[in-house]
Amino acid sequence: MLKLKEIQRPILKELATFETEFKASMKSSIPLLDRITGYIVKTKGKQMRPMFVFFSAGLCNGIKESTYRGASLVELLHTASLVHDDVVDNANERRGFFSVNALWKNKVSVLVGDFLLSKGLLLSVKHHEYDLLKIVSEAVEQMSEGELLQIEKARKLDIEESIYFEVIRQKTASLIASCCACGASSSGADAATVQKLHAFGEKIGIAFQIKDDLFDFGVDDVGKPLGNDIKEKKMTLPLIYALSQAEKSEKRRIINLVKNHNDDNKKVAEVIAFVRQSGGLEYATEKMLDYQKDAFKILDEFPDNEYKTGLLQLVKFTTERKK
Repeated sequence: MLKLKEIQRPILKELATFETEFKASMKSSIPLLDRITGYIVKTKGKQMRPMFVFFSAGLCNGIKESTYRGASLVELLHTASLVHDDVVDNANERRGFFSVNALWKNKVSVLVGDFLLSKGLLLSVKHHEYDLLKIVSEAVEQMSEGELLQIEKARKLDIEESIYFEVIRQKTASLIASCCACGASSSGADAATVQKLHAFGEKIGIAFQIKDDLFDFGVDDVGKPLGNDIKEKKMTLPLIYALSQAEKSEKRRIINLVKNHNDDNKKVAEVIAFVRQSGGLEYATEKMLDYQKDAFKILDEFPDNEYKTGLLQLVKFTTERKK
């Protein structure tokens, strides 16, 4: 499988410029804020979301000045959501580094997240990027709704597959969809094309989340503890499918383990074994590949160029990655 650096080749120059602009967009006159945002930049992930923005713009009418602002806007929103998520989840680690709340406590973390969100809003307004602001604001709304829907349903722990897909569409896929739509819009594409790229991003976002769910039951070292979703009482697709195939008594037993014994590693291992034996991993993999296929169908409607190739490779990377 291609490495991310190889996939990035057509947009390496643009990503370097973006990195500089992104750092500048977080500047503050408050030394504490500058220290924290500097730490965030240093511990940042793979730049996958900006890649979706640049490749989508290139696929349409080309990368413009507006595209850089779209990428910064999406990344500011994404970073703000991660900082807030770590507070909500009481997480002390993010990508192998201490989370912001672990180092500076919850109160500071919430304010930093708010600051990043406001920086994104101001960046859009200052440059009159109202179309981009609308796309990203809708994603923020959906992400919040998806998170709350998941919290509401987690109490019952017996959710249907349709609810699961609604949660991940809002929580995860809406942001990837907004990346692709922002890229298309920033290039001056018409509304129908922007919508097409939004649908493409949504399908990839869903496939990406299913892949993440599969890691919870896998055997690779993926930087995320095995059974972590079970410990957090998150209902993922492999588990939902496995429960739907089980006898009533077995279903009750497994739900009881997730609900009341999720901090016991032996019991969590039991749940993982149950999912593996019930065909949950195969079922989820099949669903993930269906969404990947649907995304490729949308891309087929666009002419071939290096940006289309980049998107195809990026889709494969997100669904075939080992971590």
